[in-house]
Amino acid sequence: MTRQWLLFVNTADRRMKMSIRTYSELSLLKTFEERFRYLRLGGSVGKETFGFDRFINQEFYRSQEWKSVRDFVILRDGGCDLGIDGYDIYGKIFIHHMNPILPKDIQTCSDFLLNPDYLITTTLNTHNAIHYGDEELLVKLPPERTRNDTCPWKH
Repeated sequence: MTRQWLLFVNTADRRMKMSIRTYSELSLLKTFEERFRYLRLGGSVGKETFGFDRFINQEFYRSQEWKSVRDFVILRDGGCDLGIDGYDIYGKIFIHHMNPILPKDIQTCSDFLLNPDYLITTTLNTHNAIHYGDEELLVKLPPERTRNDTCPWKH
């Protein structure tokens, strides 16, 4: 897997190096856990992203362009969490920007905003786990059952 690198400036004007995450790379990972680890940002609760500029992203999320791309991503991912079959989403569907966006991205119409290769379908819990690094928020599938697994004397 080749990695692209982006010099990313956050709201505090500090510079950090961050790899660019793409759906093309993500789709090569077959398990939910692998995809989660690929996307995990490990931020902290309450860390400012848009702050007083929140009105900018709210306006963007109401736009027709966003709604069209959002629908496309949901269909591409089959309405499944992180696009994994068997992780169907029955409640509210979130579309996660794999590369964090800033007000500047919206103001300059950055490719990160509407390019489906930078977006993935998630649930609220998965979205929060990605941002805050808390795997406990993730839905766990029940263990695979085997014959007599509940009868200790029949093993």
